[in-house]
Amino acid sequence: MTHPAVEFRDIEMRFGEKVAVTGIDLTIGRGDFVVLLGPSGGGKTTLLNMIGGFLEPTHGQVLIDGRNVTGIPPAKRPTATVFQDYALFPHMSVARNVAFGLKMRRVPAQEQQARVARVLDMVGLGHLGERRIHELSGGQRQRIALARALAVEPAVLLLDEPLGALDMKLRRQMQDELKAIQKRVGTTFVHVTHDQEEAMAIADRIVVMNNGFIEDLGDPERIYLRPVSRFTADFMGESNFIPGKAAQTRDGRTSVDTALGRFEVPGEAETGVEVTLSVRPEHLKIDGAGQSLGVATVRETGFFGTHHQCSAALDAMAEPFKVRLPQKEIIEPGSTVPLSVDPSDLVLLLR
Repeated sequence: MTHPAVEFRDIEMRFGEKVAVTGIDLTIGRGDFVVLLGPSGGGKTTLLNMIGGFLEPTHGQVLIDGRNVTGIPPAKRPTATVFQDYALFPHMSVARNVAFGLKMRRVPAQEQQARVARVLDMVGLGHLGERRIHELSGGQRQRIALARALAVEPAVLLLDEPLGALDMKLRRQMQDELKAIQKRVGTTFVHVTHDQEEAMAIADRIVVMNNGFIEDLGDPERIYLRPVSRFTADFMGESNFIPGKAAQTRDGRTSVDTALGRFEVPGEAETGVEVTLSVRPEHLKIDGAGQSLGVATVRETGFFGTHHQCSAALDAMAEPFKVRLPQKEIIEPGSTVPLSVDPSDLVLLLR
């Protein structure tokens, strides 16, 4: 029987009176690249530390490969961790840093050398084995930390915001490399970040955490395009929100009455229930295509390289809408534009 890589069963973690996470039931499949995403204090790092054995749950069980590891110390778990500060030893060479975990596990010297050479080649640094840590760039140090963790051949590799110390361009480059390495080795990766773009770039599945609960769980495309809660819609990029009331549900679609009119959208809600419609800025149109939202007055505009974004006010709405326009679409503040949307791009939120 094949077991999942990691299972959380009815997990709760308290620090005194403070509840860090509660009611967590989560399964992570073998070979998955899973990202725990959320704001500070959401509970993502607490879950990561429970997999690694750095924290023990107040209630519930943590299983790795079907084995209950609750109460087992970190050194005896089939895991390895890459931290944000890398925790490399400056007095050791690159090769000795990578071999450190193998030495602690008393792996024979000849096998140590073979594994070190293999993982250094894997991260593209096979020629730097004799270098000292202070001679390396930030990106090279990140690769060395990753190589050291992979050298012990863990069942689950834990990554605690490992790209947080890198500049933006290098961070994007390392995201691609992390994804490629994970696919090559097939190891289960569990990665913590608060960067939504990073999560979408690397994850097979995203677990959105908030206030100790799992808000949402799914592949990046579904999480972004069809979030299940207002928190997820707001946290994963930018969204505009339209309050309304469900009028009628039929054939998997619901008619919603709002201050901007009635919209028939995908999803089901009980008649008379207060709901919210969410729409991404890039799904709003100013060319008249789709269903009209009304005539909006442009208040502010900004150029973001790949697109223009403007703030457009509608009389019926208290908050202006964020509208993302093509790169060559230039609109001056004070202009009025017909704002519209394809109803299939509206997301029905019940919470």
